[in-house]
Formats: sequence, C-alpha cells, structure tokens
Amino acid sequence: MSALQAPHLVIGSGPAGLAAVQTLLKADAEVLWLDNQPQAGGQIWRGGPAAQDAQARRVAIDLPQLLANPRLRFLPGHMAVGATAEGEILAQDMAGGGLKQLRGGKTLLALGARELHVPVPGWDLPGVTGAGGLQALVKGGWPIEGRCVMLAGSGPLLLATAKTLQEAGARLRGIMELRAWQDLALFASRLNPSQWQQAVALRWQLRRVPYRIGVQVVRVLGQSRVEGVRLSDGIREWEEPCEALGLGFGLIPNSELAAMLGCATGEDGRIMVDATLLSSRPGVYAAGECTGIGGMRKAWIEGQLAARTMLGQDIPGALARAHAQVLGFSMRLARHFGPTTAQWARCTPEVRVCRCEGVRLRELQAHPGWREAKLQTRCGMGACQGRICGPISQQLLGWPEAHPQRGVRFPLQPLPIGSLLDER
Repeated sequence: MSALQAPHLVIGSGPAGLAAVQTLLKADAEVLWLDNQPQAGGQIWRGGPAAQDAQARRVAIDLPQLLANPRLRFLPGHMAVGATAEGEILAQDMAGGGLKQLRGGKTLLALGARELHVPVPGWDLPGVTGAGGLQALVKGGWPIEGRCVMLAGSGPLLLATAKTLQEAGARLRGIMELRAWQDLALFASRLNPSQWQQAVALRWQLRRVPYRIGVQVVRVLGQSRVEGVRLSDGIREWEEPCEALGLGFGLIPNSELAAMLGCATGEDGRIMVDATLLSSRPGVYAAGECTGIGGMRKAWIEGQLAARTMLGQDIPGALARAHAQVLGFSMRLARHFGPTTAQWARCTPEVRVCRCEGVRLRELQAHPGWREAKLQTRCGMGACQGRICGPISQQLLGWPEAHPQRGVRFPLQPLPIGSLLDER
C-alpha cells in the first residue's frame, strides 16, 4: 500500500472542495486532493465545470492553472473507502492501482450528498431513476433527445434536472411537485433578490413544461419497463404516459467516512460542525452538502471558510454573513421540501425496498430489526451497501440502525478483491 501525505488533505472536488483548494493554494499551502470522479467538479459540475453555468465556466478557466500548481497533488478517480483510527484515509485507485494510504495534517471532508429515494409500486422498473441520477446520466452523455420524460417528487432539484433534460432535447411531460402551494409560497417569500432572479429565469426557461403542485406519485406503470405513472392530487387520480421517469425527493449527506473517523453526525446524516466548520474530531473539517443540504452557493462559501480556518486565518465579516444567509436557506429548504407522510404511505408491502437484492417491504416487516433483516434477506448487502435501502428502512420500519452511517466498517464501497489480496 503506497502512502502519501500533505499538510492539507481535501476529499471531494465539488464546489466545496474546489473553493477550499483554491483558497489553500492562494496561501501557498501544500495540498493533497482526491475525488472519485475522473474530473474535478463533483456531481453538480459532473463532466467538468466547463460545460455548466456561468460561475462554473469561470472556475473552469482557472482550473488548468490550479491543477498545474506544484504545491498540489490531485488524485482523480480515487475513491475513499475507509479510515484508520489515526485519521488516515484509505483510497482505492479506480484505474486498478490498488489502495493508497493518505494523511493530512488537517483534513477537509467535502463529501457531497446523494439522493433520498421514496419507493412506490413499480419504482424498480427499467427507465425509473432518481431525478439527480437522471441528470447525471444525461450530463454523462446518455441519449435522451426526443424521449418523453416525467419528473416527480419534491424540491428544486426537479427544476434543475428539467433544465438539463430540456437542453439535451428531451420531451418533458411535466414536473409534479409533491408539496403544497403554502410550502412553496413560504419558501419563495424568503428568497433574496439574486435567488428570485435565478428562480424566475429558470421557470421562464421551463415555461412550456407543465408544473403542478400537491401531486403524489401513486405507482409506476409498465410491464418490462416504465410506460407511465399514476398520480394523485388528493382529489382524483390520473395517469400520464412517459418513457423515462425521474423521482426526486431530496438529498442525504454523505457522512459515512466522517462516521468512520469518529466525527459526530446528526439525525439527518449531516456532519456536525461548529461555526468554523471543525467537526467533533480535532483536525477534521467538513464543508458543503455533507454538513447540510443547501446547494452550490452554500458549498462554495463553506469551502472558502473551512480553508481559512485550516490556515488559521481570520474569517472576513462578509464571508461570515454570507454563510449565515446560506444556512438560513438550508433550513428553509429542509422545512418546505421533501417527502410527506402521505407519500411514504404509498409504499405497500409488495414494494421492493432493496433493489440490489430484490427484497420487498413485507419480507423486512417479518423481522424485529435491521441486523436480523440483513442476515435473513440480504437487504443492504448489495452493490449500494445500504445507501439506498437503509434510509428507506429507517423511515418505514423505525430502524435507526439501518442508516448507512451507523455501524460503518471498511470498505465503505465495494472493492476489487485483488486490492485486498495485494495488501496481505
């Protein structure tokens, strides 16, 4: 196992990681930086920032110079799969180079987030994905032009995904928002002028796409693949045809690595940090979506703030005020969007909770807890390692131990057996 170290270790190259690395290098600090993607940009700038929005394009202009900095060692295509008691990070070279042991004098976790899935009958049919997953596929070149697509769920990610799909030539059948108009009105009433401008511009771009409020997903229709979706507004039910369906109900912070490091995490999975973004473990900081879902601006601000703290610099008042604003936005996002109790209730006993192993809800209901269910059904033991079915089981069955951050152990992600054999 090869070993690398630097005074500053940054894990994740989304907006938080990028902002942190920029700030650290401006101070002539030495940085070791890794990400599991082949290019910097994270999920929001998947495929590299150059192909994204105006701010991303500005970042892209500076990125070659950033990567050429002799004080930076960037490891793309490296997946963090574990941590030692001493705080070292174990990373798998996804190109086949085996495991690396990484150590930073100070470590920043910019781990991002993943989608929260709410199962309904038929959600395991081919052609049904998470809304964010569908967006990532299209950004990666998946052909969607001319295909009829429906988006349903809750939150701004539906609109962002719709924009990506529209630009790729998809035929958008509609966007079905679960939450009531009161939630949307309260959320919109607290947007600042810049956020209002962005929201209006996005809605104008999607003006020809039907947008309905207070709509639940009842079931996905189809035999061998998705053919449509059945919806309800609480008064009536109806069906809409589609060739692809993106379901998006929000995001979950990626905090398993933090839990393995011994950092405290919240009930919603976020890494708990203080005002300087220091976690409960000395020398380990966190920034971006892994400290609470709040979007790209929150991630960018927190990346700068965390880097300044790591450097021992004072935090400018303007940066502190901007951080307070985005934290408020994050709290309102959690309050006014996400799945409702009524939507969770659409998960019938026959619904597959674990898509990897094909385990239905009724099979899990026969067991007293997560551990017993895993042993008897293999739920949570497939490729996703419980990242999808764990939070679902926690919500539907009241099993807090089902959350992926509980009982974490090496490896956090499936590894080639050769990587483990090589270390023996």
